[in-house]
Amino acid sequence: MPFLCVNTQHKRMITKMTHVSIYVTDQARAYDFYTNKLGFKVITDVPMPNNDRWITVCPPEQPGFEIMLAPINRGLFSKETANALKELVEKGTFGVGLFTCDDIYATYEELKAKGVEFTKVPKKEFYGIEAIFKDDSGNWFSLAQLV
Repeated sequence: MPFLCVNTQHKRMITKMTHVSIYVTDQARAYDFYTNKLGFKVITDVPMPNNDRWITVCPPEQPGFEIMLAPINRGLFSKETANALKELVEKGTFGVGLFTCDDIYATYEELKAKGVEFTKVPKKEFYGIEAIFKDDSGNWFSLAQLV
């Protein structure tokens, strides 16, 4: 039988993800969308240079995971790249993530009544029931009630 040596002093290098960036075309509009339409909580809202803000939000039941509403024009990209990225975001090129809920039909109706644009109505899939919506910038998300 082979000998198995376990190094108890070795720590895992990555333990979890705490923040993710979503590129938005207008921070003020995105703030309104994510807080007033989706009902997310604001974790951080700090002024930055150039009239930017460092804004992070989270779903109410997931405070340990922050979504940064990052303006495309923050200065990370050249003007040409920022313009290209803005165009791609506005075209709905990026599927950014999956949000889950307990009652997709009620959540769909509530979000739709708040003006959230859905590109797919709730539909039964192999993993549950899924709808797809867009944020105010054009990023799209799956909304699912998992089985």
